[in-house]
Amino acid sequence: MSEKKNIVRAAGVLGFATILSRIMGMVRDMVVSRLFGAGFATDAFFAAFQIPNMLRRFFAEGALTSAFVPTFSECYTQKGESEARDLANTCFTLLTIVMALVTLLGIIFSPQIVHLMFPGFSSEPSKLDLTVLLNRLMFPYIFFVSLVALCMGILNTLRHFFTPAISTVFLNITMILSALLLHKMFAVPILSLAVGVLIGGVLQLLLQLPVLWKKGFPLRFRFDFNNPAVRKIALLMGPSIFGVGVYYLNITVGNILASMLPQGSVSYLYYAQRLFEFPQGIFTVSVAQAVLPSMSRQAAQGDIDALKDSLQFGIRLMIFITVPAMAGLMVSATPIFSLLFMGGAFDYSKAAACGQALVQYSIGLTSVALIRVLAPAFYALKDTRTPVISAFIAFVLNLAFSLVLMRIMLHSGLALASSLAAFGNMALLLYLLKRKVGSFGGRKLLVVLLKSLLASIPAALVAAALLRLADWSHQGEKLLKGAVLSSAVVAAVLVYALFSFLLRSDETREVADLVKRKFLKS
Repeated sequence: MSEKKNIVRAAGVLGFATILSRIMGMVRDMVVSRLFGAGFATDAFFAAFQIPNMLRRFFAEGALTSAFVPTFSECYTQKGESEARDLANTCFTLLTIVMALVTLLGIIFSPQIVHLMFPGFSSEPSKLDLTVLLNRLMFPYIFFVSLVALCMGILNTLRHFFTPAISTVFLNITMILSALLLHKMFAVPILSLAVGVLIGGVLQLLLQLPVLWKKGFPLRFRFDFNNPAVRKIALLMGPSIFGVGVYYLNITVGNILASMLPQGSVSYLYYAQRLFEFPQGIFTVSVAQAVLPSMSRQAAQGDIDALKDSLQFGIRLMIFITVPAMAGLMVSATPIFSLLFMGGAFDYSKAAACGQALVQYSIGLTSVALIRVLAPAFYALKDTRTPVISAFIAFVLNLAFSLVLMRIMLHSGLALASSLAAFGNMALLLYLLKRKVGSFGGRKLLVVLLKSLLASIPAALVAAALLRLADWSHQGEKLLKGAVLSSAVVAAVLVYALFSFLLRSDETREVADLVKRKFLKS
């Protein structure tokens, strides 16, 4: 099977698993918004959860995955399964020790961490105290999810993608059940969500272990820290933390600044970011996770032409998928919040405020998606310096834009600043990668972008026209709103597919051929 087919197949499996996870995540956020609204308690919870979640994105899904997968893939390809198994067990042992220490320090120094990250909460001591308590309860989550990321790296290299992707469903389920069943048992009801986070982290890890055992990689303690591959992973991880995680660092900066804005701003950004991550989780992360093992194997074999071919294919898929998703989110931002979140403690003013932030986040969807492919391409080539330089420039841009735009647009200005910084990071990575490996089809990528934009315009117009059939400012009418929004989405997808076909987009034919082959094979 060709690498393109492997990438599409893996992305399909990841996409399907992630759709289930994101749907449950959406249900979770609906439950949270109905029970707790957007204000004092949710600001405290989302701020507290942001800290271990940020570490998860930086260390687990970001630096660890980007450093471990290329090195593990190289070891597996060149030295065989036995050496790869020893490396996996050594990394498991070292990661367990390091993350246990990080967790202990995080719990001890929670007051200082919260005060540093959310200085605006200092004016409300009760909110600050609640945030510290929630952070201490949830900090062990980073321990479990870091081990999950290691398992994911092993399984993805072995071309097993479903289990790691589906495991987040259990986090969402435990948070939903804890909120619904336990919130009345606590003097501060939102503590029930923190309990759900902890239980979910444990279940995510337990789900990986039987699959690893079946694949011949049971995790055991191995204290061979002098393994050269372990040192290579450690050296790669340092720069990777900043290079891969800069987008999430910018989101974190936005939340820090949002703590200085009117109450509810942290929650508005959180809810908007969650919806913004929906297409990211289904498509962006799926394609990125599918492409990285292929590029790592090709880099290990010294086949740069094949690596560039996989990279270009991944970028084309990202553009083809995220450009219409960007247009769709911008058109339907407030209607989505009205349908899914309005009710209980969440009124239309909150839905509109979240919608404003989502529009600004959506501007950067394609840029964020491409960064998820471009940065790991450098790490597959063992270049950790370049992404760090680009990421630092993007961080400075985000901070500068945020300080200016938050004065004009409040919380939605922080979302726009994140999008502008992501665009700068993407453009610089594209330029530097071309200088490093040579052209990888820039003209073809530009054609894909233009065709996707042209096909997205009529799709967005059709969706906007259909969305006018409902009054999104009124609570209730869920069936009507759901029917209208669903019709708008389906119509937009069909229009985009039709115009993509008329514009002769290669991606349309490739997806259609893949479906046709699967159908005939069945």
